[in-house]
Amino acid sequence: MWDERYADKDYAYGKQPNSFLAEQYRVMPKGKILSLAEGEGRNAVFLAKQGYSVTAVDGSAVGLEKASILAAENGVEIELIHADLAEFEICEGTWDGIISIFCPLPTELRSSVYKSAVQGLKTGGVFLLEAYTPEQLQHGTGGGKSIDSMTTKESIFSDLEGLNFNYLKEVERDVIEGKYHTGKGAVIQVIATKQG
Repeated sequence: MWDERYADKDYAYGKQPNSFLAEQYRVMPKGKILSLAEGEGRNAVFLAKQGYSVTAVDGSAVGLEKASILAAENGVEIELIHADLAEFEICEGTWDGIISIFCPLPTELRSSVYKSAVQGLKTGGVFLLEAYTPEQLQHGTGGGKSIDSMTTKESIFSDLEGLNFNYLKEVERDVIEGKYHTGKGAVIQVIATKQG
């Protein structure tokens, strides 16, 4: 599905970063950032332009090829890893920051990936997330039709156990990101830090 979505010459979700990330990225310590389900590179390229060392992982080779092109257009380098998140190992104590921007994983897999992400953060590392909540199904402006791939406060508290929540909010906002995320969106936004 994702290879097909990214096959178009246009960028499915645009070339600009997610607005929550663009507003809040400074909360992450300068250093190594892991972007989960990065897609076509818009968020990784943005962070690289801010001086971060970014590794982008995605299951779509087509998306990552476009990420490589976008990085070159912007004069930055990002590390690209083609991998299914079900099989990708997040090494313990490695990352200064991990971002998950609209990463629509089924509940069981999402829980496993996020628990690995908690272990993968260094002390003081930050997990930054924006995801659709189940209320998004009423809007139909992105995120698919499966409630199982939506994120709730309850699941976040469970999946990110061990992190200190600096910011956690469920909001409705206009999400304008390419042709697949356009319109009113019901989202959850999270910034959480790993304490020593």
